[in-house]
Amino acid sequence: MPVTLHHTDTGGEGMPLVIVHGLLGSADNWRSHIKQWRESWRVIAVDLRNHGRSPHTDGMAYQAMAEDVMQLLQQLEIDRAHLLGHSMGGKVVMSMARLAPEKVASLMVADIAPRAYGHDHEPIFAGLRRLEDGCPANRSEADAMLAEYVAESATRMFLATNLVRGEQGGLRLRIGLDEIEAGYADIMAEPAGEGAFRGPTLVLRGARSHYVSDEVLPALHEVLPDARVVTLDAGHWLHAECPEAFQSAVKEFLAPL
Repeated sequence: MPVTLHHTDTGGEGMPLVIVHGLLGSADNWRSHIKQWRESWRVIAVDLRNHGRSPHTDGMAYQAMAEDVMQLLQQLEIDRAHLLGHSMGGKVVMSMARLAPEKVASLMVADIAPRAYGHDHEPIFAGLRRLEDGCPANRSEADAMLAEYVAESATRMFLATNLVRGEQGGLRLRIGLDEIEAGYADIMAEPAGEGAFRGPTLVLRGARSHYVSDEVLPALHEVLPDARVVTLDAGHWLHAECPEAFQSAVKEFLAPL
């Protein structure tokens, strides 16, 4: 059964632009971009299952997550939309494009390819478990706990966006960590669906990221034959590291559509 997703919706006329975050992200991560894009499009940003303010439930398979988003679009009476997804969210929108191409006006994929990846999030999960067990009183304590497992300050800041004030005081995680860890193998797997999506497609990749290397481009073009690949001077979180270039690339791609 699909999950009813929490989302933000700017309203407005024109073709909607749907934003789907990556693993351990949320719609909140896209606020600055939404402020820019809402001038031209109706922007809808979702919290995927077990993320943000959406419900916690078993199962992280891409077909299930794609069906969650498609149910939301049906509830909003949206027949077609531009889709933008980062990382895990990129696989969700690729799944949607394969499963229901008639609903996709264009596809934008940020720093992910339609392939399986290795399991390399163990230190991050360990750090999040430390937060869960440690009940930090404030964000400084939370950062110190995370630093026991995660060296990169930028990554710790990103992970800390999942902390909210608990009813009994202190900070707590709002994500479904048990469900995400249980579904981790599905998250690392290929997108759902079969065949190629033949429609307007933009793939944005980070020059300092390994997720969309030159070696995977032939396989990427098998699934996304019409993809325009643009490389930004960034790592994996390219929309946060070079927001202006990211916004410009999206606007340039969508302008004629």
